[in-house]
Amino acid sequence: MSFLWPWLLLAYLLIPLLIGAYIWVLRRRRKYAVRYSSLSLIREALPRRSRWRQHVPFALFLLAVGSLITAAGRPQDEVRVPLNRTTIILALDVSRSMCATDVDPNRLAVAQEAALEFIDTYADDIRIGVVAFAGFAEIVVPPTNDRDVLHRTVENLATSFGTAIGSATLKSIDAIAEYNEEVAPSGIDLSPGTDESPRDPATGYQPDIIVLLTDGANSRGPLPVDAARQAADRGVRIYTIGFGTTSPQQLVCTPEQLGGDVFSDGFGGWGGGGFRGGGPRRYLLLDEPTLQEMAEVTGGEYFRAENAEQLYDVFAELPNEVVFQTEHVEISFLFTLIGAVLLVIAIGLGVLWFR
Repeated sequence: MSFLWPWLLLAYLLIPLLIGAYIWVLRRRRKYAVRYSSLSLIREALPRRSRWRQHVPFALFLLAVGSLITAAGRPQDEVRVPLNRTTIILALDVSRSMCATDVDPNRLAVAQEAALEFIDTYADDIRIGVVAFAGFAEIVVPPTNDRDVLHRTVENLATSFGTAIGSATLKSIDAIAEYNEEVAPSGIDLSPGTDESPRDPATGYQPDIIVLLTDGANSRGPLPVDAARQAADRGVRIYTIGFGTTSPQQLVCTPEQLGGDVFSDGFGGWGGGGFRGGGPRRYLLLDEPTLQEMAEVTGGEYFRAENAEQLYDVFAELPNEVVFQTEHVEISFLFTLIGAVLLVIAIGLGVLWFR
């Protein structure tokens, strides 16, 4: 426990003075009782318990004074409270390969359902944002507590060409930086000798995390591991998920999942009768070594899922506990209440016992 105004605790010196005054009063009363023998005899006739009882109100009065002096010093206690700025970024691959049907009905549909269940497992005070990436990455939902907005966005994701894993990582860092001032935006040099400095892993991680799901390999933009190192410098962990089998099947996109070669209208699909593509030569296979290294350098973890059940299990294993922080909370009111109660009891007992 600490105090905002510790100098007021010098008032504790009043307590010895009060005790001294009390002893002085008792001695004066004793001298008065000796002068009048009848009072002295009455005092000797009192039971020993009654003699102790006469000091109880004063003892309670001293405790009340001590409690009120403590309250005047504005005491603070350390308590663990939920960290209300915790942010989780879901970076979801919406490249055309996510229409592969090796996972029924296709990879994107299963990923969407698993992501929605993941969103619903978190308490409302945890912010969740969504980054969608194919040829480039975009923050489609900034971190928010609005689960309805998150549901609508994830349900309406559409596909395009390309896989920009590195760009998705940098966009995720930027989304977190908007809400956590301790996280610098991507692109800021954190090397020694600059205005910023790299985060010391010994100091721990930020409460914010990135969950990146992909079924392919980086084909455009910054290198994923280089982007992951930027996250590591900022204390942001990345949990990577490799999704899909090693034998992808035909691409079958629903009209809702079908998008253009560039993202437009918030990744919304344009109608039509759907899309059927060829075999696996149309897209890159999963780059597990890169995903593993991204997770390793940031202190996160890599997961592999080849079907819907495994993907649901992976999302269930991701961190889902509210992060706590230590805060100093003033507890003056507690000592004030205790002091007031003790004072009332002391006065009440004094009146009741001794009139």
